[in-house]
Amino acid sequence: MLTKTQTVDGAAIKKAIEGRDGKMLSSFYNDDALVRVIDRNNPPSRPREIRGRAAISIFWDDICSRAMTHKVDTAIADGDNLAFTQACAYPDGTKVFCAAMLELKNGRIARQTVVQAWDE
Repeated sequence: MLTKTQTVDGAAIKKAIEGRDGKMLSSFYNDDALVRVIDRNNPPSRPREIRGRAAISIFWDDICSRAMTHKVDTAIADGDNLAFTQACAYPDGTKVFCAAMLELKNGRIARQTVVQAWDE
């Protein structure tokens, strides 16, 4: 089965994230993309690595299925790089902040590094 891919820009990222659209988010990635997540549980020396669009799709489906709000605050593009910040909140008031850097290849995400922190 072929998965449709889309080129990505700040407006598309904002629409997909704020709309909790995991399918759209997954369409932004190259088949061999890599997402690295750095946070309290995954320090810089041992980041979580999610490889390939299939695994990234599962990652986004999980995040988008959670009862929480997402707001993309800032997106900045420079050539084949796109960066954005994201503020999230769970219904209980717990907040999460994320900063992401994307490396694009042919208009799609080849590599993404996410640094996140949340209330404890």
